[in-house]
Amino acid sequence: MRPTTGKRLVTGLARFTSAVLCAAVVAIGAAAAEEPFTPEKARAIEKIVREYILKNPEIIIEAARILRAREETAARNQTRRTILARRDELFNDPASPVGGNPQGDVTLVEFFDYQCPYCKRVLPSIQALLAEDGNLRYVFKEFPILGKASVFAARAALAAHRQGKYLEFHMAVMPAKGKLTEARVMRLAKTAGLDTDRLRRDMADGTIDDMIRRNRELASALNVNGTPAFVIGDTVVPGAVDIDTLRSLIARERQIGNRGENQ
Repeated sequence: MRPTTGKRLVTGLARFTSAVLCAAVVAIGAAAAEEPFTPEKARAIEKIVREYILKNPEIIIEAARILRAREETAARNQTRRTILARRDELFNDPASPVGGNPQGDVTLVEFFDYQCPYCKRVLPSIQALLAEDGNLRYVFKEFPILGKASVFAARAALAAHRQGKYLEFHMAVMPAKGKLTEARVMRLAKTAGLDTDRLRRDMADGTIDDMIRRNRELASALNVNGTPAFVIGDTVVPGAVDIDTLRSLIARERQIGNRGENQ
């Protein structure tokens, strides 16, 4: 979980106060290098710092804001480096199911959980995007984080991929309302046209669990700790964003790609 604004404000206050105190110590020490630094002088410095902060409380908010901006910039830069370093694993892992146009010029990745209400909410937008954009490539990353039923559904989905019916399974389970159970997942799989006996056999293959483990590790590296989360280009977009936001991100990435080809 990322720190809340309140926690960051407290952190900013502590760091700012410490910085001011250090600066005051250095300044006074430089001015009186010949004199010993006594406890009395330390208390005097603390008093100066305290009085300054009480007279100018707005600088605490400003310091926290600057600190927060720096931390967010650093986090974005780290995410970009991670995406670059693990690009093939993220966008081109042969074990990850692909929807839309497999040869599309823009790839959108989604980390999702079959029990996540926000993933269900964003599903119609994804369907609309894939219907309207014939050059969009869509990568599904199973990321079960909401309990055993989510893990079971993810394993069943990846096993369904071996029968060539991943999308059928996905569209049967993702819109389903209410909590999932193992029995319900298998019923939905059957209605989607899957051989459920084979499905159970394939789910027992250790490579299925390994695929989920790798998705979790990749999500952790990208600081993805909730669902849904999208990745496009060098950007991670958390949450159930609206379709216009997704369209804008796709258009931006397409523009970047075209600019690169023309250079």
